[in-house]
Amino acid sequence: MTPAIRVAIDTPGALRRALGVIRSGGLLVYPTDTLYGFGCNATNDKAVQNLNRVKSRSGPLSVIAPDPVTALSWTSLPIREFHLIREYLGGPRTVIIPVKPGIVIDAILGPENMLGIRIPEAAFILELADLTGVPITTTSVNKSGQRPLNDPAKIMEIFSSDIDLLIDAGPLPTSGGSAIYRWRMGKIELVSDRQ
Repeated sequence: MTPAIRVAIDTPGALRRALGVIRSGGLLVYPTDTLYGFGCNATNDKAVQNLNRVKSRSGPLSVIAPDPVTALSWTSLPIREFHLIREYLGGPRTVIIPVKPGIVIDAILGPENMLGIRIPEAAFILELADLTGVPITTTSVNKSGQRPLNDPAKIMEIFSSDIDLLIDAGPLPTSGGSAIYRWRMGKIELVSDRQ
């Protein structure tokens, strides 16, 4: 694989390049409000397999939704539950909820069709998610079990041959990522707080 392209987030055409990577089944690194994330089309088996290979992992993954309306349209929960979920969507929080079949590939779902959904306060990835029209994976940039990387130079040093594009917003503050909540029997439970 050819070395990744590194593009500053405010470069004209950066969004178009990122859109091309997601649509072609490639692997993108993008900034959020907490960490840099690996992003690929969560409906594309080969793209997700490649992401898992790069991270040396398997199992459930979370995705980006562009807005609460889209996130709620993915859930299989009844409308009466929407107000509860909506409270937790947005910012440094991931909410795990049951989703309809076909929203993402089965390989990234948890038991009972549960999927982690995140709407970060990060305009670039939200606009990208809106343009693609598909859920985009969101998982920290690291090998499984290692600390997340928040410095674009270090990300390029380690992952340049594994990714297609890095959207560079400069080094991000050290962060443990998002807090994780889960819907269960009509309530939202805290699974993991921010580190």
